[in-house]
Amino acid sequence: MKISPATKTQKGKVYLDDRDLDRSDANGKQVVKSIILSQMNILILIDAQFEPENILGVPYSAGQVSTQISLNRTNGKLTKVEVIQGGILGATMGDGTYFSEEVCLPSKSN
Repeated sequence: MKISPATKTQKGKVYLDDRDLDRSDANGKQVVKSIILSQMNILILIDAQFEPENILGVPYSAGQVSTQISLNRTNGKLTKVEVIQGGILGATMGDGTYFSEEVCLPSKSN
């Protein structure tokens, strides 16, 4: 993960495996809403909206996912909270709030 803080002329950016997390195409849009950096934590808020779609003849409604990622810089604990509403994810996983945790290690380039 690479984070580029906002400047006076450019919005802050988050890159995961060199992919910009601000993405948009015909299927939907994902936007990094905010990035908060502190000495102890990194907090990232992401909203994604998906258009209605038809996969293998099965129609799915439009959907939305709001994600909050918190990374503790001291112990490497990453906490992710996702709120899923509609779309293929809502149909397959169920609408609701999902919580996950993992422990991360610093990249070798740091």
